[in-house]
Amino acid sequence: MNQRQIGKEKEAAACEYLKSKGYEILAVNYRSRHLEIDIVAKDKEELVFVEVKYRKNDVCGGSMYAVDYKKRRNISRCAGYYIYRERISQDTPIRFDVIAMDGNQIAHIKNAFEAVL
Repeated sequence: MNQRQIGKEKEAAACEYLKSKGYEILAVNYRSRHLEIDIVAKDKEELVFVEVKYRKNDVCGGSMYAVDYKKRRNISRCAGYYIYRERISQDTPIRFDVIAMDGNQIAHIKNAFEAVL
């Protein structure tokens, strides 16, 4: 299996995980030019932008440490574009989550980071 196939498989698993927790999936692999958000979901009234990270194991800190400043900035910019394009009210609460997968373990970090502008 190549990296792209593994990524799609892990994103699908993350979607199923979120659905099992009551989230509504609004978009998968949402793109704005060269920026991308893995999953856009709704958790009750909150709009949630989710980054999915996978590593075979937790060597070098594991997957949750792979969301660096540049990645957070790109996700934040793409989220702003999504909010603009979909005409989301500025009163809508938003948050940025990370689903970290190391091997077969899933960790859902809610409110993992603040928007980076």
